[in-house]
Amino acid sequence: MSRPLPNLLRPAPLYLLLSYALLSAMPFAGRLLDAQEQADSPWQLLGAGLFAWIAAWALGKRPAWFHWALLPAFLALPVELYLLVYYGQGISTHHLGIIAETSPSEALEFLGGKAWLLGAVLLAVLLWFGSTWAVAWRTRTLDWNDRSRWAVLGVLGACAAVLAYGQAFGYVQSQGKRAAAPVSAMAGSWPALPAWARPPLDLDLFAHSWPFGLAARGLDFYKERVYLAQLKRRSADFRFGARQAGDEHAPQVVVVVLGESSRFDRWSLNGYGRQTNPLLAREENLVMLKDVITPVSATRLSVPVIISRKPAMQSLKDGFSEKSFLSAFREAGFKTFWISNQVSFGKFDTPVSVFAQEADEVQFLNLGDTSGASNHDAVLLEPLRRAVADPAQKVLVVLHTLGSHWNYAHRYPQEFDRWLPSLRALDKPDYTNPRIEPEMNNSYDSAILYTDWFLSNVIGVLKESGLPASMLYVADHGQTLYDKSCKIAFHGHNTQYEFHVPAFVWYSRSYGERFPGKIAQLQRHRGAKLSTENMFHTVLDMADIRYPDERLAWSFVNPAFQRHKRYVDSYGWTDYDDAKMRGDCREVIANGKPLKRY
Repeated sequence: MSRPLPNLLRPAPLYLLLSYALLSAMPFAGRLLDAQEQADSPWQLLGAGLFAWIAAWALGKRPAWFHWALLPAFLALPVELYLLVYYGQGISTHHLGIIAETSPSEALEFLGGKAWLLGAVLLAVLLWFGSTWAVAWRTRTLDWNDRSRWAVLGVLGACAAVLAYGQAFGYVQSQGKRAAAPVSAMAGSWPALPAWARPPLDLDLFAHSWPFGLAARGLDFYKERVYLAQLKRRSADFRFGARQAGDEHAPQVVVVVLGESSRFDRWSLNGYGRQTNPLLAREENLVMLKDVITPVSATRLSVPVIISRKPAMQSLKDGFSEKSFLSAFREAGFKTFWISNQVSFGKFDTPVSVFAQEADEVQFLNLGDTSGASNHDAVLLEPLRRAVADPAQKVLVVLHTLGSHWNYAHRYPQEFDRWLPSLRALDKPDYTNPRIEPEMNNSYDSAILYTDWFLSNVIGVLKESGLPASMLYVADHGQTLYDKSCKIAFHGHNTQYEFHVPAFVWYSRSYGERFPGKIAQLQRHRGAKLSTENMFHTVLDMADIRYPDERLAWSFVNPAFQRHKRYVDSYGWTDYDDAKMRGDCREVIANGKPLKRY
């Protein structure tokens, strides 16, 4: 590939080389944009990228033969920049999952006034790709024709063989023990490689390089989708061994309401100045939980932590090897219902919808989308009545609401448009535009007001049944709303406004008479430091369902309750109770270095 320097400085090859250099520099864009996520190991990152370029050039010989492999990187460029500007982080496997699960209409609504800009950038990128392709095809200056190419191919082949062997049989650690390796039929039959043979390339580091590192992220995403598709088969034989203590045939109704995008400090029951909870404030036997946090501010990641034993620090990983509390209730003789006003995503089943399929009866009632015109949560009330009236009389119902999901003005009927001006007066409002902050906040409060009406009606249905009934409400995450000088809104950030969520328990008089001890513990722990990790254990304990490896120390209706560390996803896993809140955005910042995501 050696060419005289003047030849490389000709316009065509120079344009191509500069284009490749610009793509390779994308991991460092965070520094220019002052994003929170920045390259931690710049020299190693450059080395990983350079290694990938050498490998591509050696295998392809000339740019024309590998240039089409760069198309995903060109197309991802606008998305990477958008995420860096508005979320302070680049494309991850989680973002790929959201893209796969988001309809085009919802994506356009989220982009708002930025949609045309993103479209213009995408058109420019396509023109850029086309021009570089034309140059790559026509110029032969950058062909790699000399013998050094074959030497590099030989080294690459040897490295690939060593890597494959090490992946299959592991490496010997310094203590002489075999390091962990993927399970295979041949594992242990061949000796492990010495520690010095371990490739210096960190695959996680390589995944953050550009442009070829995107392939590693795509592969990780594909593996997660395959994992989700196989999850039902893999967990088909899983059993909690659950049973109900006491009189297992006595009637009982348990309702779990999964809130959406609801913020703790916008509830008047939690001290907010506007009366956003006038109806719930009148309810007897309603116990607000004052200090509940969610580990992550995205529905597809937070809900599994609520309804299963999935640990908070595994919430970024799709799938889980266990089933949810729906299956435990079924084992204990309850008939189970999942009634949702969110959408079902077809073959791209989210972690939430995978768990939902465990229920005896599953209903997804939203035929529109989550961001635009869709059913209000009242659509859930009639199916709830039917479920509560089921002859089984031992019933678990999960209601998955749209709550305060953007667009906030679409979450409630006209008569709940209490505070003005609201988003209803705006055509295609853009949540990235700080100038609509008054309308955004007014509509958000009106959405909370409608949630108050909805939850009051859910309680009304339970009262009408006359059965021993309990209800747990917990939001999946909150929202940031241009608070004071804060320049961000929506969710997916690392602010206290998104981690601290509203939650409460309501119980009927007959339930309180049947389980006075649980009510006493509920009252005792109403101000405890809780996480959504506590919900799985508490819901089962509320129904007096026992299972062999139960964790009663995580149930806040049990005398065995104990506090545990509460981790949130804030630039790594940060101990929420040992963190500082920075600025008007109330960013959760660790005192010290956060634990690494895994």
